[in-house]
Amino acid sequence: MDVDEQVRIFREFIEQNYYPQLLEAVRKGERSLLLDFSELVKFNTEICEEILEMPEELLKAAELAIKEFDFSQKITKFTVRLRNLPDSQKIMISEIRSKHLNKLLVVEGIVRQKTDVRPHVTAAKFECPSCGNILHILQLDKKYKEPSRCGCGRKGKFKEVSKELVDGQGLVLEEAPDSLESAQPKRINVFLKDELVSPLSEKRCSPGSRIRLVGRVMEVPVTLRTGGQATKYDLIVEANYIESMQEDVFDMEITEQEKQQIETLASSPNALTQLAHSIAPSIYGHEKIKEALILQLVGGCKKERPDGVVTRGDMHVLLIGDPGSGKSQLLKRITKVAPKSRFTSGKGATAAGLTASVIKDEFLGGWSLEAGTLVLANKGFAIIDEMDKMSKEDRSALHEALEQQQVSIAKANIQATLKCETTVLAAANPKFGRFDPYDLIANQIDLPPTLINRFDLIFPIKDLPNREKDEQTATFILQLHQDPESLKSTIPTDLLKKFISFARTKISPRMSDEAMKEIKDYYITMRNGAAGASAEGGIKSVPITARQLEALVRLSEASAKVRLSNIVTRDDAQKAIELIDYCLNQIAKDNETGKIDIDRLGSTMTASQRGSISVIKEIINALEGQLQSKMIPTESIIEVAHEKNLNKEQVEEVLEKLRRSGDIFEPKRGFVQKL
Repeated sequence: MDVDEQVRIFREFIEQNYYPQLLEAVRKGERSLLLDFSELVKFNTEICEEILEMPEELLKAAELAIKEFDFSQKITKFTVRLRNLPDSQKIMISEIRSKHLNKLLVVEGIVRQKTDVRPHVTAAKFECPSCGNILHILQLDKKYKEPSRCGCGRKGKFKEVSKELVDGQGLVLEEAPDSLESAQPKRINVFLKDELVSPLSEKRCSPGSRIRLVGRVMEVPVTLRTGGQATKYDLIVEANYIESMQEDVFDMEITEQEKQQIETLASSPNALTQLAHSIAPSIYGHEKIKEALILQLVGGCKKERPDGVVTRGDMHVLLIGDPGSGKSQLLKRITKVAPKSRFTSGKGATAAGLTASVIKDEFLGGWSLEAGTLVLANKGFAIIDEMDKMSKEDRSALHEALEQQQVSIAKANIQATLKCETTVLAAANPKFGRFDPYDLIANQIDLPPTLINRFDLIFPIKDLPNREKDEQTATFILQLHQDPESLKSTIPTDLLKKFISFARTKISPRMSDEAMKEIKDYYITMRNGAAGASAEGGIKSVPITARQLEALVRLSEASAKVRLSNIVTRDDAQKAIELIDYCLNQIAKDNETGKIDIDRLGSTMTASQRGSISVIKEIINALEGQLQSKMIPTESIIEVAHEKNLNKEQVEEVLEKLRRSGDIFEPKRGFVQKL
């Protein structure tokens, strides 16, 4: 088929199907027209085959066809873009080979990094000083090319008359990990030009977003250090059209039949228990944790207030357990069930890998942003195993991501804020390998209290010997080894995934007055009833904070979502209270007073210890006045403290703490003095 024939076919096709859109585009000053490939196939199959084989020539023909139309203004450059290519053109990045060069392909992946927009020369005109001849040189390589000689025989320097510039931008596209089994995801460079780099498209392809790209694979010559050209070529995709796939992750295809199954499941009286049993059938026990994980998967509701403050709807859960208690198995199973998830292990994770990093760009020069796990898991789940094995500096990167749900970067010349509306499920081991039931939880978790505080639910999984329970566990595990097929979950994984996706995106429940009253009563009772101050005027323990109040709201919303209900009822609130209460009793109970004290969790000192410190400080101040001396005998402090129900060991422990903190010192043995 010759060029004139191609131009004629395109002209007819556009005239019949796209003429109004073309006029509108020209009127708005746009310089591109989007054609649907499936419509072009119906119109003429022969030209479609040629487009896929020789995209460059045929898109030029389409451009010529558009220029033939009569417009009120002169058009110099117009691009035709194509979408809806057949599935046969879809290819994995790792499968691109030399036979695909200069073919039109569809590639899907996640944007890992993006460079700044910079002008690029596409063609330059030079004038020969001897004969005045104009030489037209196309700039296809990285290196700027000047003519070496003219037709008149002149060699040497030529005068540059003009050059054509286009806006160019580079992306690095990486295969989506869910389309791979285990291999490392491969990457490819993508070159965008003209209006593909407009601000509207900028949002579409920011780091972390998932895109589908129609483009032509080209080779790029590699220049050696010596100045010569290497035998190896680099690959690059010149983009023709980009569309975002971000929404596709949660908008799963749910058929009418599946929708009925989901509604039947949600309407059953024990829906949460049923779902909890199906989440990890091969792990024995841990019913409460499994229920909490289901609620975490469906999530609460995100709220934006008029003053711009956003309250997150994602719940973060931390599992701290003795080795061999099945934490990692639970986490691995969640990666299979969650509609969009990223799994990472603490030892191999750095702050840059989790949040975002700024790297030197080889492709277009300068610096560019590369998104990390939490950003890539935006609107999905980030699952972090072995969180305690991460270094302190790397863990600190999680603070902002967990509460504010964004990652701020100010490095090199890049200041950026990336979204990471991510639900985090983390697992860690106690500091010394196993739990010591009598020590503070905070002393046993190698995590900063500020980070622990950001988790809505924290479950300690204690592995304590118990004959009856051990027998059941052993039977369960051994039967599973004997017949691996014996345990099938009642709900298939595929349906479970769709249920979570449906409940998470389609339902947004509101609090009823009864639910609010239930949560409010629990909160006030816990704050004031449980926190009885000691008679000696010690410090009150704080059993629950506003963070737990927000967690209660999120959990009760999630409980309503499991029933696919738009109203949070009193029962939902009670389910949330039950889980929070279970967690607090497990980890925040002060053994000395029997009361719940949130400081056991988020601090290295309990309220009762803080109370005894203030009592000792008062005694020291009183004795200083009585004895008229700055040096106070330790024996006198112990005697007075005994009247206030503090024994000798407690007093010595408090004095040691004060000595370490620099409040007192020991001028001579058996005496203390305030600093």
